[in-house]
Amino acid sequence: MSRIQSSGPSQRQLRVGEQVRHALSEMLPRGEIIDPVIETAVISITEVRMSPDLKIATAFVSPIGAKDTDAVIDALNKYAKFIRGRVSFALRQMKYMPEFRFRLDTSYDNFAKINDLLRSPEVARDLDGEEDKED
Repeated sequence: MSRIQSSGPSQRQLRVGEQVRHALSEMLPRGEIIDPVIETAVISITEVRMSPDLKIATAFVSPIGAKDTDAVIDALNKYAKFIRGRVSFALRQMKYMPEFRFRLDTSYDNFAKINDLLRSPEVARDLDGEEDKED
């Protein structure tokens, strides 16, 4: 029997990704990582994407209050093995503990750009014209 390939992540990847996100979100605020860059920023884990074999977890991070977001991402990647050991208890049901990779979450920037475009006078003018035709 052949398997039908889907374009998105499987239910298992989504479920495990959410479990990893919760484990990271609980571990990071406890202050277990002694690094001035990480200690001065509030780190929000917005999403975790798991590889199909569940061995790599890519965490999308939004550092709040950090002057240099790239420095926060670099510091998290530097301590990835330490973080892996700290969240292993919360993820003890997994056969293999995933390798962590941290990336900057730019989705909020994209939302802001779309919002600015929708509020621009040109788009507002076009949208007002369509409402007149519907009435």
